[in-house]
Amino acid sequence: MIIITDFDEYACHPESTIREVLARIDRSPYLFQVAVDEGGRLCGTVTDGDIRRAMLHGVGLDAPVRAAMQTQPVAGRLGDGEKNYEKLRRIGSSRAFLPVVDAGGVLREILFAQPDRDGDIRTALVMAGGAGTRLGERTRDTPKPLLSVGGRPILEHVLERLEASGIANIVVSVHYLAEKIENFVKQRPSVATVTLVHEANRLGTAGAISRLGAGSADMPVLVVNGDVLTNVDYRALHDFHIRHGLDATVAVARYDIDVPFGVVRYGGDGLFLGIEEKPRITNFIAAGVYYLSPQFVGLVPRGLPIDMPELLNLGRSIGLRIGVFPIHEYWTDIGRPDDLERAEDWHRAADAAK
Repeated sequence: MIIITDFDEYACHPESTIREVLARIDRSPYLFQVAVDEGGRLCGTVTDGDIRRAMLHGVGLDAPVRAAMQTQPVAGRLGDGEKNYEKLRRIGSSRAFLPVVDAGGVLREILFAQPDRDGDIRTALVMAGGAGTRLGERTRDTPKPLLSVGGRPILEHVLERLEASGIANIVVSVHYLAEKIENFVKQRPSVATVTLVHEANRLGTAGAISRLGAGSADMPVLVVNGDVLTNVDYRALHDFHIRHGLDATVAVARYDIDVPFGVVRYGGDGLFLGIEEKPRITNFIAAGVYYLSPQFVGLVPRGLPIDMPELLNLGRSIGLRIGVFPIHEYWTDIGRPDDLERAEDWHRAADAAK
């Protein structure tokens, strides 16, 4: 149990933008903020997960955090001691928090449940077996995960991010030019235990999950495509998955399409309603990051090809719960040459900003 009485890192104003609040969450060791007014009175609470759910409903990062926060949060009363601790225990999360207010509603302390490190992500599978044919000559002699971005292989960025999240067991699935990836992993000074599984025949985008072994039988597994560069917070992904009681969590990225023409709107009777000039269409696309329960892992047929959409649809058909986790951090998929160029530009800009 942690008692927080210095609120500089944990309190924001309800009219602060979501972008500003996310920056505060990123700077703090925890994944929440407590919203207070000018007099310090409690107005609401907001977690990383609250913000991601708001994004799914079209709330932008420049909206006030009021649009995403819980406006009637559970709160404790100063001096209630054991009653407050019981409220915190009932919240149930390993990272639960409880704002405690005085008789005037002014925030006086925040109780925080000490994170259970055993509850974090333990195993990650990196899918690195693709041939990368859309990249043409670049992948004729080099597997796509070993192409350079920012002076380092894509796979190095992926592994480093997983290790920084405290994931101790990383499995890399390989097929195309597998020996080159194997040599890279052998020479790399890894923090985690990194092992390889070889797909003699292509097993699709999810088939290699069946090769994880007994360790995947009782804990969720993080599956990451080996051509995805992202700064997504895997702690937040884990918390989102556990807090909502999900069997699978699919990370998604926002994808906007600007229509360069006026779009004609019409009713069911075919009559003209109006013209919308050059609208922007927003969708969320699969980001190549999945967090799967042991129940999902058990659905993967051993030694047979299966793609992730097929696996997710199979789980949904038998009643498993699948959640959607929007990524607001940096994300890009390296599929075409211009994706590589954009990733290089982002890394140059990030290095220049340091």
